[in-house]
Amino acid sequence: MQTVILTSLLVGGATMLGAVLGFFIKGRSSGEYMMPFCAGVMLCAAVIGLIVPSYKDFSSSYGIIITVVGVFAGALFLTFIERIVPGVDSLIGNVRDGSALFVIAIAVHNFPEGLAAGVSFGTGSLKSALFIASGIALQNIPEGMVIIAPMLKNGLSRKKTLFYALLTGVIEIIGTLIGYFLIGVASAILPFALAFAGGTMLYVINNEMIPRGSKTELGTYLLLLGFAVMLILDAVL
Repeated sequence: MQTVILTSLLVGGATMLGAVLGFFIKGRSSGEYMMPFCAGVMLCAAVIGLIVPSYKDFSSSYGIIITVVGVFAGALFLTFIERIVPGVDSLIGNVRDGSALFVIAIAVHNFPEGLAAGVSFGTGSLKSALFIASGIALQNIPEGMVIIAPMLKNGLSRKKTLFYALLTGVIEIIGTLIGYFLIGVASAILPFALAFAGGTMLYVINNEMIPRGSKTELGTYLLLLGFAVMLILDAVL
């Protein structure tokens, strides 16, 4: 349990560190240039640490079905959350003083990362869990950096900006602990939970971390479909 707590502090603390660094770095470009690299880190962590073990190490002969369903369930979960929170994506660049929705928007993007880190401890492999947590923590530093500039630019005071930025790290700590306890209570759902967490990470990677001119939900689900096809081929062959 001590290791889980320390890991949660690592994951959330990396976001907090990035937020603090964001106060000393002018503009957003320094953090944004690192995002594609961090997307690759998270992609590897999601696939090797969560999705592959879901159907290879912890499932029955029909485990690939559970894995594919879990991946899409994770993505659909975030799609649903973003639909019920108006303008989640635009809020990050359009903050208003005292906006509770901004905190919700950050939670939507950060909570699944913490959840994935917590769920990874269910594999029983400390090495695998630390691998995933390290990947998430690495990308959390530039992610924490890039949320500072929009808040300051749109009129939020420095104190409130720092408070909200640090709160995003706390959200990831909570997500990590929840993920760990859920698996501890119901280890039978581990294959699905691993795939679900992996699906949320793939969604965040495609929607928020890979730079491109336009972002569409269709593009996200086509990416997931191609990913699922290759998973099935790997399982069958």
